[in-house]
Amino acid sequence: MVCMTQPEVLIIQHVPWEKPGRILDSLEDLQIPTQTVTIVKEKKPDLPDFKELAGVVIMGGPMGAQDYDQYPGLKAEEKLARAAISVGKPVLGICLGHQIIAGALGAKLSHGKEPEIGFAPIKRVDKHDYFSMWSKELNVLHWHNDVVGLPEGGQLLARSANTKNQAFRAGSALGLQFHLEVTATLLDEWLSEPTMTEGTKKSQIAKIRDDFAEYDPQLQPLADQVFSGFAARCNTYIRMLCGR
Repeated sequence: MVCMTQPEVLIIQHVPWEKPGRILDSLEDLQIPTQTVTIVKEKKPDLPDFKELAGVVIMGGPMGAQDYDQYPGLKAEEKLARAAISVGKPVLGICLGHQIIAGALGAKLSHGKEPEIGFAPIKRVDKHDYFSMWSKELNVLHWHNDVVGLPEGGQLLARSANTKNQAFRAGSALGLQFHLEVTATLLDEWLSEPTMTEGTKKSQIAKIRDDFAEYDPQLQPLADQVFSGFAARCNTYIRMLCGR
C-alpha cells in the first residue's frame, strides 16, 4: 500500500484539561501527525478513516467508563479500541482510557474502595520493554475512583495497595491507570480546575505540588521511555501501512 495521505495518531480527549502532555511531545519528536477529538457526547461520532490511523490514544476524564446514557460516545471509543487492537494498531489508554480499553476487551469495571488522588506507590508486577527502566516500586500521580480488572490474556504490569490493575498490556494496547503524561504546566491546569479539586483540601493540593517537585525528576525519564516507545510503535505501523 502506498499512502496518499500521511497516517496519523488519533487522540481522544474527554475534557479540555486532560491533555496528552508528554505523549504528544513524543509523537511530535518523531514528526507523527496527530488529530485530537472529543466525541464523548456524540452517539455516532464522525471519526477519521480507520485505515489511515497509525495509533489511538484515549485520555482520562471525570466520567465513568460505562456512563453510556450520559456519554454515548464511550461506546464508539470502546469499539474503536477493540478494532485497533484486533489489527495490531498501537493503542494507549490513560486512567479513564485505561478502563475503556480493558472494558472493551471484557474486563469488569467497579468502584474502588476509596479514591486515589495524589502521589502514592505502585509495585511492578512484570517487566515489559515499555518499562525496562522501572524499579520494583515507584511513586506516581493517581487521580481516579473507579478500577478495572485485567482483560483475559492481558499481562499485568503494575498494581497498588487498593488497585489491582495499575498497568497492563494486551496485544498492541497499553493501559496506565496513573498519570505519567502530566507536566508541571499541565498539573497547574489541573489544580486550577474546580472539577479536579472538588472536595480536596488546600493542604492536599499543596502536598501534590510538593510531591510532584520531588518525584518528577525520576518520573520524567520513565515517561519519556514509555511514550517514546509508543510513538516508535506508531512509526513502525506507519511504515508498514505505507510499504516503506
